[in-house]
Amino acid sequence: MAKNGLTYAAAGVDIDAGNLMVEKIKPLVRATRRPGADGEIGGFGGLFDLKAAGFSDPVLVAANDGVGTKLRVAIEAGKHDTIGIDLVAMCVNDLVVQGAEPLFFLDYFATGKLDPEQGVAIVSGIADGCRQAGCALIGGETAEMPGMYQEKDYDLAGFAVGAAERGQLLPTDDIAEGDVLLGLASSGVHSNGFSLVRRIVETSGLAWDARAPFGSGETLAEALLEPTRIYVKSILKAIRNTHGIKALAHITGGGFPDNIPRVLPKDFSAELDLDAIDVPPVFSWLAKTGGVAAEEMMRTFNCGIGMVIAVASGQAAQVAAVLQEAGETVAPIGRIVPRRDAGVIYRGRIDL
Repeated sequence: MAKNGLTYAAAGVDIDAGNLMVEKIKPLVRATRRPGADGEIGGFGGLFDLKAAGFSDPVLVAANDGVGTKLRVAIEAGKHDTIGIDLVAMCVNDLVVQGAEPLFFLDYFATGKLDPEQGVAIVSGIADGCRQAGCALIGGETAEMPGMYQEKDYDLAGFAVGAAERGQLLPTDDIAEGDVLLGLASSGVHSNGFSLVRRIVETSGLAWDARAPFGSGETLAEALLEPTRIYVKSILKAIRNTHGIKALAHITGGGFPDNIPRVLPKDFSAELDLDAIDVPPVFSWLAKTGGVAAEEMMRTFNCGIGMVIAVASGQAAQVAAVLQEAGETVAPIGRIVPRRDAGVIYRGRIDL
């Protein structure tokens, strides 16, 4: 080697660390196998066999997302084992609202300095999310990028592909006045609004390891890092067992007013009964500590409802029963009405 010759490692990229991480995550990836996906990671591309997955005339549905500045909470608190669940959830929940079964997932993990143990913790969460969603983790990319990120910083992106048989995609074309809106309880803040959450925490003066003022003995970081609920298996069961679901809206950034109208015909509005929504204590704490108005809360956060379902009034009880049996907390929270000035109309007051 030439005198003072440079190496990739000297430039800040450790190929050996990347290879070590790949070896460590292989068992995690293997545990997500499902019909259609049984390969090993390490090739140049992941394979999936639609016929082996049981589809005859499928339409593919794709989604990608990240987890926003919730990552900063994970990084600053040094807790990396659940943020991968959020990554999967944000993608697969967007697939199932279209009636699609998530089939496979790929992740992109970029960091300033690769710590294999940290990377394994992150991928363990991704694998956990994939198992919850019934999809296979068939590949991903780990990028060590000194100069782009500070050493402890990292970013995540996820990519999910699902399928539905042709003609079975949602929403249906028979949404009508009087259809009932069911709300599925969220697990907390999920993965939206964390730039505001972090500003409110800063205002409160609390450290991440302080006891959460709204939790059950957890630290503030642990409570806020509660992973996004994955609704895939319960919703697929309700779709297949009842054939009564007309539309689904995943309540992410934009809350109720931006997400529900996305799945409704232009001549209908959603009328929400805010008194029917059971708001978890975390949202009340955020609203009070930050002085956040109710309308702003409902446009930024899920406020306790992670998924909204439109169903014919005569089938609402049956759909709710199947979802409850599958482990969801379900409540009727509104109805479909003729179009008014806004896509979402509020009745009552949300209990913040």
